[in-house]
Amino acid sequence: MKKINFLWMMLVALVMATSFTACKDDDDDPVTPETEPEVPVEEVTPYHFDLTVTVGKQGGMGRDVTTIMQSVAALDGGPMVDFRNKGAEINADYSMEAIVKGKYYYQVPVSADRFTKFQFVNNHVQVVQEQKFVKNTYNTRQYTHSWINDSTLVIMAASGDKKSVIWTKLNANTMAVVAEGTLNIGVEEGWELLTTSGILAYRQSDETLFYFYFNKKGSGRTASNEAHFHVVAIDAPSMSITQNIVNSEAAEMAGSAYGELLQNTVFFDENDNLYLAAFNDTDAGEIGCLLRISKGKFNFDAGYNGFPNPDGKLLTVQYLGNGKVFAYSRDDSVTEDDGKGGTKAATGIDSYSHYYSVIDLNAKTRTRLAFNGQAIPFSSGRFSQRSAFVKNENKVYFGVNTATANPCVYVYDVNSGNVTKGVEIAEGYYFEQIRVLEEDKK
Repeated sequence: MKKINFLWMMLVALVMATSFTACKDDDDDPVTPETEPEVPVEEVTPYHFDLTVTVGKQGGMGRDVTTIMQSVAALDGGPMVDFRNKGAEINADYSMEAIVKGKYYYQVPVSADRFTKFQFVNNHVQVVQEQKFVKNTYNTRQYTHSWINDSTLVIMAASGDKKSVIWTKLNANTMAVVAEGTLNIGVEEGWELLTTSGILAYRQSDETLFYFYFNKKGSGRTASNEAHFHVVAIDAPSMSITQNIVNSEAAEMAGSAYGELLQNTVFFDENDNLYLAAFNDTDAGEIGCLLRISKGKFNFDAGYNGFPNPDGKLLTVQYLGNGKVFAYSRDDSVTEDDGKGGTKAATGIDSYSHYYSVIDLNAKTRTRLAFNGQAIPFSSGRFSQRSAFVKNENKVYFGVNTATANPCVYVYDVNSGNVTKGVEIAEGYYFEQIRVLEEDKK
């Protein structure tokens, strides 16, 4: 060993001497040896997935159905995910409709008297912090939200009588109420109520909150809405309205009843352009569209629709970067048994008519996802976010309920465009939701 060390030292000395001599030939000034710059190593935050399923039928629209949540370390393969004696039924105290950021859930629980911040640890809800309502009160599931920054969360909804719009700013670190008030919005003449939740989004470049809502008559599925919804621009620091206009591009926002507590319907691209999933009522049914408000503007770009070749309602959208959007929508050409010896359009919550596609905003194309050369079968389930985008992997995990096989998860690789099959879910459950949450660092 000593001999090897001696030879190694001699070799290093020879190399250094040669290098030093070469430098002196070029320049008589002393030379400081160059060192390789340190390359920062990006720390990957550990994460897990929370899967939600229902029993008996699909969830959504306040259906009285058993809802079970279970944490899963990975979804790209491995044993079948079973929920017997695993997970937790959460509906008694909490709602599937929630705000998720980092490693925490935020929501108004079933008690409807507070804001709650919690984690789902070892398949149990673990409350981190709570804040009793101060002035403005909210109902579980019936509000919208947006993050102004990593620590400031804005909650907004129609008031209890649905005649005005209330807002609350929370410090997400402490759950303290920072400020609250009422927007200068009221029910217009000829109408009775305001949208319960609406959709809220924050444009960072000019500190503007966008609030989308409409006036209506009646409630539930029999309600009638005004022809087109409103676009409200709000100065976020002061919470004062800078403009309130009626758009001319679409009738209603997608998912407006739950304000993105169940599903993602709004996003910003790299240039701070806002995109919103919406739809129009036509003779052919509810036809989806993807609207855009360009950076610096306060109304939708006239004639723009980022949802090419629409064949039904656009339900959820997630931005993947570089103009790519992951979408879940409904094909209204699909039919099903009407129970009377005929057929009807398969537009129900439990209908097998929903599917995933990738929209390329730059190429103006939409491609239905396939596996092994075959289109992934139609799925049942209209509501909730059925896909999760893991940015550091650049992969999307999405769940499918098919008519002839167990529910399962597929994995879409954004870089390659390839789809692989992930874990299966045991028979007897209806896939409802995937969420990705950070783990506590060890």
